[in-house]
Amino acid sequence: MTAISRFPVMQRAKGEAFVGLACRDGRVRLQDLRQTGSAKAILPQVGAVPEVVFLNTSGGLTSDDRLRYALALQGGVAVATTQTAERAYRADGASARMDVALTVGPGGWLDWVPQETILFDGARLERRTRIDLGEGAGCLALEAVVLGRAAMGETVGRVVFRDRREIWRGGKPVSVEPLGLGDAALCAGAAGLDGARAFATIVMVGAGLGTGLGDALAPLRAVLDDDGVTAAASAFDGKLVVRMTAADGWPLRRQIVRALAVLRSGRPLPRVWQM
Repeated sequence: MTAISRFPVMQRAKGEAFVGLACRDGRVRLQDLRQTGSAKAILPQVGAVPEVVFLNTSGGLTSDDRLRYALALQGGVAVATTQTAERAYRADGASARMDVALTVGPGGWLDWVPQETILFDGARLERRTRIDLGEGAGCLALEAVVLGRAAMGETVGRVVFRDRREIWRGGKPVSVEPLGLGDAALCAGAAGLDGARAFATIVMVGAGLGTGLGDALAPLRAVLDDDGVTAAASAFDGKLVVRMTAADGWPLRRQIVRALAVLRSGRPLPRVWQM
């Protein structure tokens, strides 16, 4: 007798959220809001600068999930973030895919400050973040990644993470940062993460390629001294870049908050950030 076992087809999470903002009469107002599937966007009323909070109601990403966040800002200043850390769980099939598309119109400024991405053992995630800047527009973009939760005793020995972050202006790239993280990089010593379990990059692009951000460099470097974090910053050609690595997500988060306080001139982080 031949036994036939049928494996259930797993339901995949798919979602897309789009927010359109426009500056009218000196105020940034909601122009468009579309959301489908597990991707949602909320706009809490927290102050003069509007906040957009994206969230994934599926709770995390695994095999063949698809998630897309998009925002178009036409003038003015806005802040966009995520409600909580995005989690990529073990994937036994195809990689999960996440896309972030942000457009800042002429003269606008956007702070893109998502909370951490946590990669669990066996995670497979492909992500692309693209920010398109109009004439005289600028942005601040953060990306932080944590390999498992140290407090829960989690370790990551297998992972496939392909991440590409791009900032464009007028059809030309201002910043392009591809990252490929696999099993070998986890144990590659100084040539890889060198034992770090968490890392982050902050890129700040001025309102024009000739804009100098050097004035922020000295006060920024003065706060890159948290215990357990290795960090460095540089500024050139209208662009400021900060890179950090840490043995755990908590000291990295603490250092990120201090760095953002300098770069954002003391303005508070979105309310969903908790310290």
